[in-house]
Amino acid sequence: MISFADEIKQGIPKELPQLNAWNTQVNHAPKRKDILSLAEKKLALANALRYFPKEQHAILAKEFAQELTEYGRIYMYRFMPEHPIFARPIREYPGKSEQAKAIMLMIQNNLDHRVAQHPHELITYGGNGAVFQNWVQYRLTMKYLSEMTDEQTLVMYSGHPMGLFPSHPNAPRVVVTNGMMIPNYSKPDDWEKFNALGVTQYGQMTAGSYMYIGPQGIVHGTTITVLNAVRRMAKTRDDIKGKLFLTAGLGGMSGAQPKAGNIAGVISVTAEVNPKAARTRHEQGWVDEIISDLDQLVIRVKKAQANKEVVSIAYLGNVVDVWEKFDETGVHVDLGSDQTSLHNPWAGGYYPAGLDFDQANDLMANDPETFKSYVRESLRRHAAAVNKHTDRGTYFFDYGNAFLLESSRAGGDVMAANQIDFKYPSYIQDILGPMCFDYGFGPFRWVCASGDPQDLEKTDGIACAVLEKMMQECPEEIQQQMADNIQWIKGAQENKMVVGSQARILYADAEGRMRIAAAFNQAIARGEIGPIILGRDHHDVSGTDSPYRETSNIYDGSRFTADMAIQNVIGDSFRGATWVSIHNGGGVGWGEVINGGFGMLLDGSEQAQRNLTSMLHWDVNNGIARRNWARNENAIFAIKRAMDAEPLLKVTLPNLVDEQLLEDLYEWKNRSICGHFE
Repeated sequence: MISFADEIKQGIPKELPQLNAWNTQVNHAPKRKDILSLAEKKLALANALRYFPKEQHAILAKEFAQELTEYGRIYMYRFMPEHPIFARPIREYPGKSEQAKAIMLMIQNNLDHRVAQHPHELITYGGNGAVFQNWVQYRLTMKYLSEMTDEQTLVMYSGHPMGLFPSHPNAPRVVVTNGMMIPNYSKPDDWEKFNALGVTQYGQMTAGSYMYIGPQGIVHGTTITVLNAVRRMAKTRDDIKGKLFLTAGLGGMSGAQPKAGNIAGVISVTAEVNPKAARTRHEQGWVDEIISDLDQLVIRVKKAQANKEVVSIAYLGNVVDVWEKFDETGVHVDLGSDQTSLHNPWAGGYYPAGLDFDQANDLMANDPETFKSYVRESLRRHAAAVNKHTDRGTYFFDYGNAFLLESSRAGGDVMAANQIDFKYPSYIQDILGPMCFDYGFGPFRWVCASGDPQDLEKTDGIACAVLEKMMQECPEEIQQQMADNIQWIKGAQENKMVVGSQARILYADAEGRMRIAAAFNQAIARGEIGPIILGRDHHDVSGTDSPYRETSNIYDGSRFTADMAIQNVIGDSFRGATWVSIHNGGGVGWGEVINGGFGMLLDGSEQAQRNLTSMLHWDVNNGIARRNWARNENAIFAIKRAMDAEPLLKVTLPNLVDEQLLEDLYEWKNRSICGHFE
């Protein structure tokens, strides 16, 4: 067996590796539906074989044809690396560029078996959020990264490394695009077809941009959401105890919900149909108990409510059955949502009531039209059950994962009286949008490239000290946000958030991100900690245009535009980002959103200080400026504050219109049309 470094530098082996035995212990992606014509299948094989010399084509053609038949995709399993994949310390990666080594670390973290949802299919989370389409793309990318200098940029086309191109030290080392289809070819079946052809992929958000940090990121966002949702119905902290949060999805969304429920101090029930996913989350400590019998679940929940416990329960079964059972037995649900990957309803993101896990997987692949009918019927039942609970006082919010969107398309009763809006808000509309994003607060994250847990502990302390100092100076409008994040960072070690890389996340505004990053860079320069990789979720102030999630609280008609995300990535790329990415899809589905992201290596240098100041300021304020122009009150406040702090920032402010003026205008016009001139 060759060394890890040599395997990375090897790229595509000259000699064919041995075929690996099928690993039944790994959570595999469901079989994708057979969507290609005979001519297209031949094209898919030709596309796959272009990575290999002609003398290997006869063997590999048969093998890849079998994969395409059995799995609906060509994964090139034969070329899985021999060495285990995880985020090794940066010093263990071969290469000429520290920035390139940092990117290799992040790629490997995304594919770590502890982190990835379907690691052998290179899918990190969300059912289809892929890092690469196949294992040869992984090998070739890692080889390029091990060879590149700081005078080159690696160009990534939907998982395919197009190659190294001459650039300059302050250019991004990697530029990533995923799924950037012509708009008329961006429907779900288009994704199935062109992904099967091997010419595009769904990068999700942080999967295809090498910035996933395991469940922690989703836990923090969910914690903030649940905490503030419960605050709507609780007068004091003690009132939160005993509140019940019902939701679904432990696999594709990483088990964040039960952990968030525990941190927020509520009872949570999370339904999950995949036994392997439920067991994994239980073994990892992300959920306290597993129950597979509905009657036992009712008894356990009522006991927890009576005793005001803080406990997380996984129900092994379908969430629709839980909603209906709780209705029948009078279990009061205080807070409800759904975190299944409904942006991917036909290919494993949502498992319908009436079918068990294996039955659903079989229909999904072999009779997709029948499967679709089950999903639509289940969504109608799902919506009807939720409505019964909300009639009795349940606060239900859409997680922005397309539950309400797909329910409406299925004919579920989820539309408001105007038949335009949904009857339930997205959590962005009610909570994160006005309370966080409009003020510039979003999911700032960092990874300790040394892999040393002590470095993470030191960075927690540095970040906490920065936030506590800022809280003494900040205006009243953002005091709660600061307090919540200080509390989060203080409890981060205790709550054991780390899965995979030594990473942390908290919500910070532009000033907070710049101050924390600068403090990290100074600590690196002093030799107190090793290099730090900065990033964020795309689920943020500025990086994402998503009309049903991130930008759902944009009400000027522009929520269906994607200028902000594109501007964000372009701006980051010439302000010092180490790598940038742009995706069609992420979180809410292919064709439904454009996501932009970045990564940045801090090495203690003066150049890193210049980069972090320039880029982080833009990365946040670009989004605040857009939200301000949409007339969002809190964003107007935030961008004015930003301009006061930075004289070079000059943003166009909106003039507010008296709504009565418009009402009177159209009332007069209506009277005029009827012949009543007054």
